[in-house]
Amino acid sequence: MDKGETLNKILIVDDIEDIRKQLKWGLGREYAVLLAADGTEALTLFRRHQPLVVTLDLGLPPDEEGTEEGFRCLHEMLQIAPATKIIVITGNDGRENALKAVQMGAYDHYTKPVDLDELKVIISRAFHLQTIEAENRRLQSTIIERAGENNGIIGQCQVMQQVFTTIRKVAQSEVSVMVSGESGTGKELVARAIHDMSLRKHAPFIAINCGAIPDTLLESELFGHEKGSFTGAHVRVLGKVEYAHKGTLFLDEIGEIPGVLQVKLLRFLQEKKIQRVGGREDIPVDVRILAATNIDITKAMEDGRFREDLYYRIGVVTIDLPPLRNRGDDVMLLANLFLRKFATDFNKKIRGYSPEAEQYIIAYSWPGNVRELENKVQRAVLMVTGQLIEADDLGFAALPSSPAIPEVQELGTLKDAREALEREMILSAIRTQGGNIAKAADILGVSRPTLYDLMKKHGI
Repeated sequence: MDKGETLNKILIVDDIEDIRKQLKWGLGREYAVLLAADGTEALTLFRRHQPLVVTLDLGLPPDEEGTEEGFRCLHEMLQIAPATKIIVITGNDGRENALKAVQMGAYDHYTKPVDLDELKVIISRAFHLQTIEAENRRLQSTIIERAGENNGIIGQCQVMQQVFTTIRKVAQSEVSVMVSGESGTGKELVARAIHDMSLRKHAPFIAINCGAIPDTLLESELFGHEKGSFTGAHVRVLGKVEYAHKGTLFLDEIGEIPGVLQVKLLRFLQEKKIQRVGGREDIPVDVRILAATNIDITKAMEDGRFREDLYYRIGVVTIDLPPLRNRGDDVMLLANLFLRKFATDFNKKIRGYSPEAEQYIIAYSWPGNVRELENKVQRAVLMVTGQLIEADDLGFAALPSSPAIPEVQELGTLKDAREALEREMILSAIRTQGGNIAKAADILGVSRPTLYDLMKKHGI
């Protein structure tokens, strides 16, 4: 087997032959060393061998005294393989160029004259980081594969693992399931996962958002209506319940169903029969009911807004989805997965998040949960011009005082920092939109009711 196939490959790009020889001699036992004297040769070797690490002298022919050719190589290499660790080598007066190179995506920089022992340490760290990142990509691929088993739901924290266990246990049964959780936590994904793992998976999955339909139309949407049953009813129309026959009906925001309709829904659950609006015929329907709510259903029952007998029919099993802020490392896991997805969708070469952006992602309380995170990452990937997503690309730099991360850390606990950041972002969004709550909610990635709840929480 060729030595280059057994050792990690490193490409040395330098126009000075003595430096190339010195580095090949010093690194040859540990790495498969490739040598290039100019940009053209360097890019040819880079495309052919895909080395994990590169040392790149910015002063290359035909511009040995300048940096144009070096920066061209850096740019093209990162376009070809963004994960490559490129160590830029400059002269004593090249600090400004070194910083520019790092901003473009270089891994590190080193100032001539070359001290082989020092450079070896930097190179060793670069290869070590490559190993860690490759393992991380492998793990993320495994997580994505597992997500397919859970209908796209992703999570590694203990609470989400318990959710997955419950989904698998209830899927094969016929019991009704209530999924509770804040807006954006993935309640419909859970319902679809249950359906897709059930014996009804080849039959329809019909979803209806009970909170998005006016009370006067909701009964007709659920149970259908007969021709002539009301003004504008020119033909018979089947409701969602009938369309879900032999399959699953998902009632999202079930807590918004008015009391009169709750009685009719309870009757259907007890008798497995419906009557269309304006009709008298009992129509038997075989449907499994899954429901979801983002309100405190126990309090709603105490206040008389939701019937207890209906709850006990629908909530045989309850699955509580945690808010994103309580899911620990899942926040960055999801942020990285969304980044990979949208970078592929938009054909963008993005290496990841800046340290400051990661700090904001971790500290922010994500009132809109996974949906808000996905929205912000998608917008950031679409708009970013560099290879790292910064805090302002995610919308965090629009804060009135643009607090630096150290200031956030000085606020006390992580919960304090999250709440302070959340309040500042809400105030900023409302100000920039001239007090228009609907527009402010849109740029924050949350619903208008959620924003009103947050304003009340923070005394805004």
